[in-house]
Amino acid sequence: MPKLPKAKKGKGPQLFRNFITFVVMVVVVGAVFSLVNEPGNSTEEITLSQLVEKVEAGEVKQIEVKGEQALEIVLNDDTVVTARKETGQPITELLVQQGVSEKVIRQQDIIVTSNTGFTYWLSMLSPGLISILVIGLILWFMLRQVQGANNKAMMFGRSGAKEEKGADKKNKVTFKDVAGATEAKEELQEVVDFLKHPQKYSKLGAKVPSGVLLVGSPGTGKTLMARAVSGEADVPFYHISGSEFVEMFVGVGASRVRDLFKKAKQNAPAIVFVDEIDAVGRQRGTGLGGSHDEREQTLNQILVEMDGFDNETRVIVIAATNRPDVLDPALLRPGRFDRHVTIDLPDIKEREQILKVHSANKPLDKDAELKAIAQRTPGFSGADLENILNEAAILTAREDRKSITMKDCLDAIEKVMMGPERKSAVINEEEKKITAYHEGGHALVAHFSKDADPVHKISIISRGRAGGYTLKLPERDKSLHTKAEFLADLAVMLGGRVAEEQIFGEITTGASNDLQKATKLARLLVTQYGMSEDLGPRTFGHREEVVFLGKELSEQRDYSEDTAKRIDTSVDELIDSAYKVAKSILHEHSKELEELAKVLMEKETLERKEFEVLMASVA
Repeated sequence: MPKLPKAKKGKGPQLFRNFITFVVMVVVVGAVFSLVNEPGNSTEEITLSQLVEKVEAGEVKQIEVKGEQALEIVLNDDTVVTARKETGQPITELLVQQGVSEKVIRQQDIIVTSNTGFTYWLSMLSPGLISILVIGLILWFMLRQVQGANNKAMMFGRSGAKEEKGADKKNKVTFKDVAGATEAKEELQEVVDFLKHPQKYSKLGAKVPSGVLLVGSPGTGKTLMARAVSGEADVPFYHISGSEFVEMFVGVGASRVRDLFKKAKQNAPAIVFVDEIDAVGRQRGTGLGGSHDEREQTLNQILVEMDGFDNETRVIVIAATNRPDVLDPALLRPGRFDRHVTIDLPDIKEREQILKVHSANKPLDKDAELKAIAQRTPGFSGADLENILNEAAILTAREDRKSITMKDCLDAIEKVMMGPERKSAVINEEEKKITAYHEGGHALVAHFSKDADPVHKISIISRGRAGGYTLKLPERDKSLHTKAEFLADLAVMLGGRVAEEQIFGEITTGASNDLQKATKLARLLVTQYGMSEDLGPRTFGHREEVVFLGKELSEQRDYSEDTAKRIDTSVDELIDSAYKVAKSILHEHSKELEELAKVLMEKETLERKEFEVLMASVA
């Protein structure tokens, strides 16, 4: 699996670094001026009265006046001491005031040194310079922040697409990294070939599709497939979500579209990938804003940019959506998204390949068979399969084991499908007994129905909101289902309620979800699949999405009230017939039901082999 890209550094650390720089500069400048004004001095400093005493005692060899205040005194033993006088007062006047005779003063060697150099002026100006510098740094810091805000305002209409250079990508993804989706790879290989060898197509007058729409259920790998195209072609890849175009200000989205395509054309050949394009590409004229609606303006700009491509502009737009039915027809016409590539849910072979990819960095135990996991996960997408192995790894780590076993994988499948086990739920013996007979009813009807899928597991342990469950899976992947299979499924759904009524002479609320599923399936058989003997091969009702003040699903009735009554009657007949089938099977195999419930009360869970052995022994 490709590694995740590193997260970009935010603005917070940058502000912190600017603040630290500001503080360091102030400290350094202050230290420099402090050294200038307060030079290091290891000599002894004496008072003026002490100086007068030493002068009168004849202990002073030389007195040097430095600047306005500083006095440096050299004693007869060459010891140097310092003293300070008042500013503007001559040293001779000071000594006279202190009572030193003129004769003694004339005998002293007095030197006056004036500070006129750089150090003097620096010491004089340093207090003001420090203040000016601090204020200047504060203003610079504030202007820098304002400039950053202005830059953000100026870049408001710029595209925020994430660019990945083809040859420089650290986490390069190719078709080898994408398991399954063989037909989709073949379709997209032509796009890769055009980006690598455009002359081969232009010589024949062929035009490569300017847009490729990836259609598939969530989690089937549409984004990964787009990255693989970029990796195979080794070209720049611009990735943006459809929602990033839309803003509260009209025109911003259109500006971002122009900027995005301008960047792509400058770096052609390139790929522009728009994820979840239905966020901006929905049909126009369905909102409240009319032509001034921001989303519609953005869509108009996308249409213009895509229609402006020619054979020399090697920019290909790849978009992904799981709702192609809501896209604007102008997006789907030839010249824009010419090619629609469907990425279906993986079959059993593709599921095994996907599991191999996701298990490459996981320590699987010897008993963990990927083929068996693939058989147990029909209808799962690539993201679901990745989640299963991740949950299995978490279960293994929770128990401090070093390898992932088959049991971990099977538990992960059930956790993903129905939720975690509710081991802490307190269930009394009576409810446990009812649950055992209920699940036993489902399992027996499925086992003894010729057209039902085989039972893989029965459990009376609560998972999620279910008190127990019976897991039945097909032997192979199916894309077509017969009426007989649907009728068998109806009987299996009603098997739990029939078992409760047959054993206890009473029914509970445990079958409420089964009844909902059975009613929904029976209505689909009548209204959508044309499997009603009374109403014949036709459909009833037309469902469509209406976008007005939000999303609504409305059903247009294209049938009369009399037909509606006949539909209800047909649905009742299907459910009643299935109920009778389930009742007949459980009445005939009441002995097996008793034995199965007894074993479930003891073990709580039965796998397929154990269940089939039990059925064979009772028979």
